[in-house]
Amino acid sequence: MRNSSGLKESGRAGLALALLFGVNLLNFYDRHILATVNEPIRRQYGFSDTQLGWLGTAFILLYAVVGVPLGRLADRWNRKKLLSLGLLSWSVLAALSGAAAGFWSLFLTRLGMGVGEAACAPVASSLIGDYYPAHRRARAISIFMLGLPLGAALSYFISAAVAQSYGWRYAFFVAGLPGLLLALAILWLLDEPARGAAETIRVGASRRSGSPYWLVLSIPTMWWIIASGALHNFNMYALAQFLPSFLIRSHGLSLRQAGLVSGVVLGVAGGLGLFFGGALADRLARTRANGRLLLGSLCLFAAVPLKVAALGQPPGHPVAFLLWMLPGCMMTYVYYSTVYAAIQDVVEPSLRGTAMAVYFFAMYALGGSIGPVVTGTVSDYMARQAAGGALVTEQFKAIGLHQAMYLIPALELLVGLVLFAGSRTVSRDQQNLKAWMEQAAEPIPAK
Repeated sequence: MRNSSGLKESGRAGLALALLFGVNLLNFYDRHILATVNEPIRRQYGFSDTQLGWLGTAFILLYAVVGVPLGRLADRWNRKKLLSLGLLSWSVLAALSGAAAGFWSLFLTRLGMGVGEAACAPVASSLIGDYYPAHRRARAISIFMLGLPLGAALSYFISAAVAQSYGWRYAFFVAGLPGLLLALAILWLLDEPARGAAETIRVGASRRSGSPYWLVLSIPTMWWIIASGALHNFNMYALAQFLPSFLIRSHGLSLRQAGLVSGVVLGVAGGLGLFFGGALADRLARTRANGRLLLGSLCLFAAVPLKVAALGQPPGHPVAFLLWMLPGCMMTYVYYSTVYAAIQDVVEPSLRGTAMAVYFFAMYALGGSIGPVVTGTVSDYMARQAAGGALVTEQFKAIGLHQAMYLIPALELLVGLVLFAGSRTVSRDQQNLKAWMEQAAEPIPAK
């Protein structure tokens, strides 16, 4: 039977994970509002798909740059204060987006949101690593990452309904208050655990000597993980930014219907992939050191033909599209459960915030920031080609976006190959980390 101390520790960890899940849910809720209301904004201001892509990219530009120093700060300063401040700032700016008067005002509020949101992943990943031991970590991270698909789903559901009933500006206005309340809850309820508290070998705040960034980059597996993140985020942000528009243009759905289908595709299917992927990743990691990354690679390979089949459905057949895209997205979301835990398998506790920040810089600066813009630019180009010099009507814009969406499964195949390469180096990196931690170990105090 678990003693009272064990029950208390489990309760602290459970409360922390619930709060962190809530933060991540709001994180992805707020960033998906714009994608949900792309079409009414485009029609009001006459934006091209390239401009829509830049708006989707805007917050990523500062997110990627500011995330690196914030990740380092997460390894040195009070993490719950940093997280609360980030949540407060992005919630205010998300609400202010509803008062935008055109392209540049929207662009600037999105830029500002990136500063606040950059604190979320490094801080949360570092805290989860200190609350949960290695054999439970992938499952805990998968629960935290459920905020991604569920936040996106709620954003598509609620924002589309609000925008259709009251106008697109109100979809942004309703986003502010939940973040303010949760920021206060983080300050009052979240504990700050000791760094490395959940490790079987305790090293406290110790780390190898040298530049923290170079130490992270000296781990071979991190290079494969970083490359996979850039490619994966290209796809995820391209899909999230243009999926509602694709459903409206190619399959004739209303704004509310497109929000519903997008929420099911990215929310329900993504949530299932994360939850079951985390449990399976933990199980495989007990018998194979490379089990997490191998699982992620195989699931990405499986997603490619499913998404190709979904995009191959003829216009006006949203149900057939949904039936193929649901399992495709479920396979794709296993990526997060496997890769986030694998980073903690090869990086010492006092550098995990830094490692996540470096990884996220590549994900967003080299992937997420490019995906929407490139997809939008290809969409505009293909629309002009389809028009053949004539006026680019809505019909040709639908054709252009449809063809641009095939970039997503093509790059997903490459992500799977990169993760497979990472599965060939992770075992040795885990052994190197264990050897260093045994050498630097501190005595574990008796309870």
